[in-house]
Amino acid sequence: MKILITGITGFAGSHLADYLLANHPEVEIYGIKRWRSKTENIEHIKDKVKYSDCDIKDAHNVYEVIDNIRPDKIFHLAAQSYVPASWEAPVETLILNIAGQTNIFEAVKKIRVKEKKYDPIILIAGSSEEYGLVHPNEVPIKESNPLRPLSPYGVSKVCQDLLGFQYWHSYKIRSIRSRAFNHSGPRRGEVFVDSNFALQIAKIEKGKQEPKIMVGNLEAKRDFTDVRDIVRAYWLATEKCQPGEAYNISSGKSYSIKEVLEKLLSLSTAKNIKVESDSGRLRPSDVPILTGDSTKFRQTTGWQPEIDYLNQTLKDMLDYWRGIV
Repeated sequence: MKILITGITGFAGSHLADYLLANHPEVEIYGIKRWRSKTENIEHIKDKVKYSDCDIKDAHNVYEVIDNIRPDKIFHLAAQSYVPASWEAPVETLILNIAGQTNIFEAVKKIRVKEKKYDPIILIAGSSEEYGLVHPNEVPIKESNPLRPLSPYGVSKVCQDLLGFQYWHSYKIRSIRSRAFNHSGPRRGEVFVDSNFALQIAKIEKGKQEPKIMVGNLEAKRDFTDVRDIVRAYWLATEKCQPGEAYNISSGKSYSIKEVLEKLLSLSTAKNIKVESDSGRLRPSDVPILTGDSTKFRQTTGWQPEIDYLNQTLKDMLDYWRGIV
């Protein structure tokens, strides 16, 4: 079986490759990356995966790669995935996320003209940000909840999600619409809130930053799952979920950003760290609470999260940054 991972150099993509190498030695793993992509996340597996340079915004480039590999499963994880950046670069976010996925669908559709039996499964990495403005009586959030995205990133993910629905019903391209809630762990980008806190603490411990952490909105609540549980869920989705259907993937438990910060501070060897608000870290509009109901996905696949986010994931993340700074 041939597996293609878009965005393999990224956070979730590199962890998915780790999971497949450890648990599914029967598969061949292919990854696409841009020529200028940073590759530190995959240095440890660079000889175990076959790579292709590809810009997913380039339709012909995408077609050539997929036609050459003919993957049985495509895990589409490449995206502009940082919410604040989507306000700074909304057009780039929309083009990359929406056009990139459309190029993948169109490539598969064109290859079918030559080979009618070609029928890959495509996992769409959606997001809880699709739900956006959630009312108190709508928590925990089910797949049937209205989609009210509050950022260009959220809008782009809604489009990706609905494109998966449309291409299944129009062309029978087997797309699985996953909606993963917040996931984190080692190698998480430093721009993301919990990883940024861990990085700041690691720097403070090494004397590379004064004992002061800059923060944004600490009241927002998020449903966190360890990335290693999420990528296992992605695999199960391609094995057991129905094409065209949407599935929440979440722990079902939310923590305030303040709770996350307090836990990380409790794990630090540094003492008397001050916490200061930074207006530059506040968003134009923020989603107050995201807690997911993943009953549908759990009943379909048997998946359960196995790694304790608050006690294990945050420790692993802090240890990761301690080894970097």
